[in-house]
Amino acid sequence: MLPTTSRSRSSSSSSRANPMFLQYFRRIVKWQQMDVEYTFWQMLNLCTSPKVVYQHTKYHKQTKNQWARDDPAFIVICSLLLVVATVAYCVTYDHSGSHAVVVVVSVLLTHFLITGAVIATCCWFLTNSYLREETPNSHVVEQRVEWLYTFDVHCNSFFPMFVLLYVVHYFLSPLLITHGFIPLLLSNLLFMVGASYYHYLNFLGYDVLPFLERTTFFLYPIGVVIVLSPILILSGFNPSRYFMNMYFSQRL
Repeated sequence: MLPTTSRSRSSSSSSRANPMFLQYFRRIVKWQQMDVEYTFWQMLNLCTSPKVVYQHTKYHKQTKNQWARDDPAFIVICSLLLVVATVAYCVTYDHSGSHAVVVVVSVLLTHFLITGAVIATCCWFLTNSYLREETPNSHVVEQRVEWLYTFDVHCNSFFPMFVLLYVVHYFLSPLLITHGFIPLLLSNLLFMVGASYYHYLNFLGYDVLPFLERTTFFLYPIGVVIVLSPILILSGFNPSRYFMNMYFSQRL
């Protein structure tokens, strides 16, 4: 009877995961089912009071029995905002419509979706393999971090960084891409704050899970960013010029 029980547990676990993904992707094409107002509330609070957002994540777990969102509105709206911001850069700095399309698709995929999927997968593997608390009681239900939740954490962390490094950066870009110490300093400070806040929100996303331990590990990259920033400033590296040259080299 024991092997049968084990098989039923694993099969029921996979059967719960599959409908969750299917329902999630179905709702992407059904705008009417998305809670847009709640999504904008989350985006605002991620920039001002991120702990409030993750407090609501606990409530979501209690009511929906899953940590991950069942509403794709956040990903859809974040993607649309990223496209709009990239189009604004293309209008200002690009030289052709066809190249602008390539830039928009490239930024959406590489900066947000693909990079996010890679980071989410790494965090999913790390948390489930090394950061889960050991439960000595065999009767306690084993809890695991959902992959979709790790991607949610990435999206939450990405949005405030998007505001800083895409929106604020756009308005400051005429200054930041010029030569001189002030643009160099401001550019590095802006990227340092954006990257540090991303990793801080990443930490909050995993620290809220009660079955994880040693989640301060996700704060370590902030120390690396802070150490690297003065080194980059002293070496004369301007991240704004670097990334703008990567996409719009003929106009800088």
